[in-house]
Amino acid sequence: MSNPILSVQDLTKRFSPDAPPVVHDVSFDVEDGEIFAILGPSGCGKTTTLRCIAGFERVSGGSVSLRGERLSGPGVHVSPERRKIGIVFQNYALFPHLTVLDNVAFGLNEGTVADQRDRAREALEMVGLGGFEDRQPQHLSGGQQQRVALARTLAPAPDLILLDEPFSNLDALLRQETRQEVRELLKSKGMSAVFVTHNQEEALSFADRLAVMRGGQIDQIGAPEDVYYRPRTLFVAQFLGRTNLLLSQAAGSEADTPLGTVGLNRDAKGTVLVSMRPEHLALEAPDASGGTRATVVGRSFKGHDITYRVCCHGNEYLVHTDNRHLYEPGDTVVVRPLEPAVVLESRSTPAEVPSGATPEPEPEE
Repeated sequence: MSNPILSVQDLTKRFSPDAPPVVHDVSFDVEDGEIFAILGPSGCGKTTTLRCIAGFERVSGGSVSLRGERLSGPGVHVSPERRKIGIVFQNYALFPHLTVLDNVAFGLNEGTVADQRDRAREALEMVGLGGFEDRQPQHLSGGQQQRVALARTLAPAPDLILLDEPFSNLDALLRQETRQEVRELLKSKGMSAVFVTHNQEEALSFADRLAVMRGGQIDQIGAPEDVYYRPRTLFVAQFLGRTNLLLSQAAGSEADTPLGTVGLNRDAKGTVLVSMRPEHLALEAPDASGGTRATVVGRSFKGHDITYRVCCHGNEYLVHTDNRHLYEPGDTVVVRPLEPAVVLESRSTPAEVPSGATPEPEPEE
């Protein structure tokens, strides 16, 4: 990546000298105009990473640079207000006794008061809240309050925007609508952003690239499609959605699995653990040639698609199909792979991992 706007190199954070690191050797770059997500479960270090970028925490090791200027590093700590970085907090942090306009203008300290209020109005127009200047935050919907917080962040014209779980306080429908509006706004203005979330769908749909984090370290960085369809580790495969895990015997570009011989996304040899997403398997009538015979043990109708649970050689697997494929529990079917299986790194493979479907990650509130 050339000329990144943000460069985080070997970032490490300890809260006391003898404590284990909360963030350990984290490195990534963010390109100008890019939306970059840090995705991971609670306690993985993603918010601490964001706070180190903002300057709210002093780093214990490594560096943070913005447009080539070192902001954090050995002997260097630029204060948050001098970093030209804006942040949208999870709870919006709006002042209930101030009007919308005064909330947006609060962080402006350059120019006359009239200039500051003009810039605040421009920021409100930018987020579609022109005409709301005299209202107070408690008289706005959750989505409108979120946009006021974003306008306040945009008003000083920062080089980078940080978003800390920005949509978690909204209900499901409003969350989706607001997420789309904010993404379109950031992309239309060519703004760079880093946001943290524990929500897989949010990260996959909002970010240009994402980093999956666990235990203070990054497991994988890539485009959402690459990380979802080609997970590198067992953790990434399971955290980004439901998947089927198969202990297999690999010989080059193919492997013998409980679902028959399947192609592999990369050459491997010996015992490997592979991942196959449910949508990469198909169900066919029992008289179909090839494939592996299985028994339907359950199904979940979801309108636009159906998730089947099928049993093969004593293990259950998940298969997503469209709603035109109708099978009943007890039916015999043939399971056929549609895509190569993904070989997971050996370091992420437990000594004994039973083949079968992994449980769906539980959403965090």
